[in-house]
Amino acid sequence: MKINHVAIYVNNLEKTKEFYVKYFQAKANEKYHNKNTGLQTYFLSFPDSGTRLEIMTRPDLSVREDRAMNEGFIHLAFSVGSKEKVDELTEGLVKDGFRCLSGPRTTGDGYYESVIEDCEGNLIEITE
Repeated sequence: MKINHVAIYVNNLEKTKEFYVKYFQAKANEKYHNKNTGLQTYFLSFPDSGTRLEIMTRPDLSVREDRAMNEGFIHLAFSVGSKEKVDELTEGLVKDGFRCLSGPRTTGDGYYESVIEDCEGNLIEITE
């Protein structure tokens, strides 16, 4: 058994798609649009993983203010292959104006990681 995909709601679908394409080498499918509900989605596929991220938007979204200390899903984690790549990607994201919340650092359980916010404020863990 494997996870097929994870889905998140976003406000700016196109900006979010471009974020994951630019920084995480995602490939997007053709946009789906349900004209009855206003739902619009992309499935993003990532190299060598088999897992997909579905990004979705619709006109009636509500805002969740505290993204870090709620029950439920908290972050997406991407393994980039090395400590150097964690440093490099984190540095590039910060340079481009994205907030780094922690790291890069070695955690108490031995992972080398950083945590950044994507363009929608979703938490992204970048690990080796």
